[in-house]
Amino acid sequence: MSNKYEILKRYFGHSSFRNGQEEIVDSLFVGRDVLAVMPTGAGKSICYQVPALMLSGITLVISPLISLMKDQVAALKQMGIPAAYINSSLEPYQVTKALEYARNGRYKIIYVAPERLQTWEFKRFCYNSEISLVAIDEAHCVSQWGPDFRPSYLKIAEFIEAFDTRPVVGAFTATATAEVKKDILELLQLNEPVEITTGFDRPNLYFSVVEPADKDVMLLSLLDERKDRSGIVYCSTRRAVEEVCSLINSNGFSVTRYHAGLDDFERRQNQDDFVYDRKQIMVATNAFGMGIDKSDVSFVIHYNMPSDIESYYQEAGRAGRDGSDADCILLYGPKDIRTIKYFIENPSENEELTETEKEELKERQYERLRYMTQYCTTRDCLRSFILKYFGDECSSYCGKCANCLTNFESVDVTVDAQKIMSCVIKTGQRYGKRMIADVLRGKYTKRISEEGLEAQSTYGAMADYTKQEVYDIIDGLVRQGYMESTLDQYSILKVLPKSYSVLHGEEAVFVKMAKEQKRSHTNKNLPDVDSKLLSALKLLRKSFAQKASVPAFVVFSDATLMDMSRRKPTTKDEFLEVSGVGEVKYKRYGEAFIEVIKKFK
Repeated sequence: MSNKYEILKRYFGHSSFRNGQEEIVDSLFVGRDVLAVMPTGAGKSICYQVPALMLSGITLVISPLISLMKDQVAALKQMGIPAAYINSSLEPYQVTKALEYARNGRYKIIYVAPERLQTWEFKRFCYNSEISLVAIDEAHCVSQWGPDFRPSYLKIAEFIEAFDTRPVVGAFTATATAEVKKDILELLQLNEPVEITTGFDRPNLYFSVVEPADKDVMLLSLLDERKDRSGIVYCSTRRAVEEVCSLINSNGFSVTRYHAGLDDFERRQNQDDFVYDRKQIMVATNAFGMGIDKSDVSFVIHYNMPSDIESYYQEAGRAGRDGSDADCILLYGPKDIRTIKYFIENPSENEELTETEKEELKERQYERLRYMTQYCTTRDCLRSFILKYFGDECSSYCGKCANCLTNFESVDVTVDAQKIMSCVIKTGQRYGKRMIADVLRGKYTKRISEEGLEAQSTYGAMADYTKQEVYDIIDGLVRQGYMESTLDQYSILKVLPKSYSVLHGEEAVFVKMAKEQKRSHTNKNLPDVDSKLLSALKLLRKSFAQKASVPAFVVFSDATLMDMSRRKPTTKDEFLEVSGVGEVKYKRYGEAFIEVIKKFK
């Protein structure tokens, strides 16, 4: 048995553990349960893979998605670690064969879907084998208050309890509020666990929210800035996925799609096309992504606003998993709120919930939607907003989000605020932002005419303002608590008691308005990377990946190739100093990559 440092270097190619990893490894190795909350890309898998190689028995990794298992097992095999997965993608005879191999000691790590824990064949194998560790990935799925609740996770505790000798248990998640963490502790019945939260920050991610006049035009512009880069575009509905994929394809981009309306074969084919770099862009609903281990995704664009911060941060976090700079851009529009409300009011049937629980769940969904909307309209640091939501302490300026890098000025909008508040009151507090802005700007629409709003004294009171300028002031008034935008079936603007001091001329109102943005949305490669060498290394990596039938990032991640192109190693010792290069990978690929590097050096 090797020690943890030898394993980390030999197999994973790292000389030291990241924040939180070593404490988790040590705790699991000595038999302490662990609840680990670590951001995507922080190296959660190493936390259970290293002790799996140190412990005498088998480690079970419970994971919710087939795609994650395939990618993780492929990556482990590339590093020389014996691993397998058991899920519904295998034929029954393949499952039996895999369990037979496991009994004979051929695997140290087995990935398994939670539903598999209830099958007689798998339980018989587990209860008659030495299972040293059970690692539960995406542990937030056990909580019905989280966005990814899976009833099958509720059976995990019962499965573990049935062992004669209870294995040590590690629960891992990237997104968990205090309430979700409490559910994980209770529902998974963790035994006096070591709780480790390394923080939610992903310093390599750049956050931006854009409210474009035309989402399609903005999307194509953003993609044009990212030619030859891998990315995901998230949409809220299947129909939107089809339309956006068609739009992107017709404009000459390499793109595929993923949603629950496609048959299993096409979903797998499209996912593989993206993971194996046959397609550059994936357009998908939130059905795609949890557990996708493609480390070189350099941007995630949300064409529609997600329903909550948890979902947004998890989906955005699929960018930059290898530590490289990546962009997370959200295209915000009021229609997105109406779509989310429709889904909240028309949920899929869940017979496991009582009527009272259904109502509580709906209230919670509206509360999460309120935070998500605030994120889209805030003028403060976007990273700070997200981290505070998860309970992290953080600076109010990150220097790496659109708001921090936009030059705002505080503008006295007292007179405009009085016009807006008066318009809301005089029209009966029964319209949303768009209608109020149209009335104030003196627009003629059929609905304004039918409802006689042209006769209002505030009609045309802000005729020389653009729609966006009126929207910005309204959003500022909502942020500061002078008005609210209700989250019932329709978003209705209502004045709050705080507004009357403004209407009576007793209080001035200031709103942050943008003067200029000091940065484009595009992250650049670090200046000390030899871009020609990097391209040559990527071509070599692609050839190895095709021969092994694995995704390119399984051979080496983009971050490893970038480190290689900076260091330009030409000996074994130098090559092993590259981040992400272990002994096994050197034996497989080292000489070929060194030959390419020598040509450039």
